[in-house]
Amino acid sequence: MGPRAQKNANTVKKSTAKKTVKKSAVKKAVKKTAKKAVKKAASKAAATPKKSVAVKKAPRKAKKRMGRVPKLKKVRSRIAATIKVRKIKSKDVVIILDFGSQYTQLIARRIRENKVYSRIVAYNITPDEVKEINPKGIILSGGPLSVYDENAPLPNEEIFKLGIPVLGVCYGMQAIVHMHGGKVKASQEREFGRAELFVDSNKDLFSNLPTNLTCWMSHSDEIKKLPTGFVKIAHTLSASCAAIANRQKKIFGVQFHPEVVHTQRGTQLLLNFVFQICGCLPRWTMDKFIKSTMKQIKERVGSKKVVLGLSGGVDSSVAAMLIHKAIGKKLYCIFVDNGLLRKNEAAKVERNFKGNFKMNLTVATAEKRFLDRLAGVEDPEEKRVIIGDEFVKVFMEKASRLKNTAFLAQGTLYPDVIESISPTGGPSAKIKSHHNVGGLPKDMKLELIEPFRELFKDEVREIGKRLGLPDSILKRQPFPGPGLAVRILGAVSKDRLDMLREADERIMDEIKKAGLYDEIWQAFGVLLPVQTVGVMGDQRTYENVIAVRAVTSTDGMTADWAQIPYEVLGRISNRVINEVPGVNRVVYDISSKPPATIEWE
Repeated sequence: MGPRAQKNANTVKKSTAKKTVKKSAVKKAVKKTAKKAVKKAASKAAATPKKSVAVKKAPRKAKKRMGRVPKLKKVRSRIAATIKVRKIKSKDVVIILDFGSQYTQLIARRIRENKVYSRIVAYNITPDEVKEINPKGIILSGGPLSVYDENAPLPNEEIFKLGIPVLGVCYGMQAIVHMHGGKVKASQEREFGRAELFVDSNKDLFSNLPTNLTCWMSHSDEIKKLPTGFVKIAHTLSASCAAIANRQKKIFGVQFHPEVVHTQRGTQLLLNFVFQICGCLPRWTMDKFIKSTMKQIKERVGSKKVVLGLSGGVDSSVAAMLIHKAIGKKLYCIFVDNGLLRKNEAAKVERNFKGNFKMNLTVATAEKRFLDRLAGVEDPEEKRVIIGDEFVKVFMEKASRLKNTAFLAQGTLYPDVIESISPTGGPSAKIKSHHNVGGLPKDMKLELIEPFRELFKDEVREIGKRLGLPDSILKRQPFPGPGLAVRILGAVSKDRLDMLREADERIMDEIKKAGLYDEIWQAFGVLLPVQTVGVMGDQRTYENVIAVRAVTSTDGMTADWAQIPYEVLGRISNRVINEVPGVNRVVYDISSKPPATIEWE
């Protein structure tokens, strides 16, 4: 290549690079942060003298153990033998103390998305338990209470003396101030929603971030006096201390929520803490999770059998595939047809798993049993409890016929747990009972295997993709365990189930035809317990109402109503009213989560 050609090529490369930087400023900043952490660790390792070949090999051996799940203890009762990472040998783990915020799991998710393992623990975890986990960072979550309230949850003060970097978020920052001698009082001007943040110090926590940011506030308290050793590093027009730092002790706090999408560059702030301040390395991946979990399941199960309740949804399907690859024909799947499913659901599940994947599968037809118990029941919680109880009875009847069965596998996800109970002892409020959480008989002798109990839906889909499951299963929208019973407001009957099934099929058909299925997190119909007047064929009608619910989301913990084009909504309405007997009105739900939940019950 001649000098002129070489010069032109260099010019093109520079121009392309500039465009790339403009388009992905955030991505570059994240990479830069991670690169610094890796370089720092590498320099530290290089400075360590290597005395022998044995010393050279030691890091490799430790690396193989990285991310492995410890062996589960044998349990004789129904206590969960949950498949989850309890201790990360690599030490690259950040723990999040749960003070009751419904956004706590989002903090964990943002960190995991960037290949660092994060784990949610109880707010009152002891210093010895923290030392056992050996994290590189601690995050204190938000919470619904005030630090000056009676019985307000506070962490053990010895945690701040462990020399581990700490970041407090919202309530977590106020707890730091309160426990270090500062003052927190009720604010005259409460901040809820978007606020403009002014950064006073563009280093460490705010490194590579602009001096003005839009952040998401949700608080009614403010810091009146900073503790000794702390300085203000950001403020808003209403909060003089929107972010604080004690750099000597590596303790930081932010009044806003960096984990929510409404905070501009919030993820970058979290990564500044994780990579720069804590010194973590981005090396936690789904491949390592799959490998370690499969090995643990194989070792734990041995020559015994595992029975799994297969629903055909993403969670149980991926769990079945993971366990099937680990132990093969020692897995026995049971599909309970409770009569509360979508149209032709049982036939699809049998064709996929028994026909295509060659798994052991038994179909238990029990529609009459479920409908008899649900007759006249209107309360949604009572419905869930009844369905869960009857499911267990039907399932256990089938499972009891299998000899040498010692384990029950479930596809429980973290959002399932957080909406049912606080799984780690934190004060998170119960929202609703979940079909996989609770409801199991106290005298059940099977041990639980729940490989995804602390994973999010998108992580499970990624695992399924790596295991070879098709998109027709992986991209299926979530479906509630109690089925259509919680999409029928009021009493459940076979006629109303058939009506909703037909309406739901037409809703989904039109959404798929419009190419919107993959863009929408969840879409479905709800049969309301009201009737309205209509005119059909010059005759007065007094028939049922179907509500269409469609939301967009990334993890199901927060959601916005989907802005479906009017013409698509029009086609849905026309088809449901014209083709489903007993329906003369269709409405569209435009509520977000929160404050509403995705399901109506």
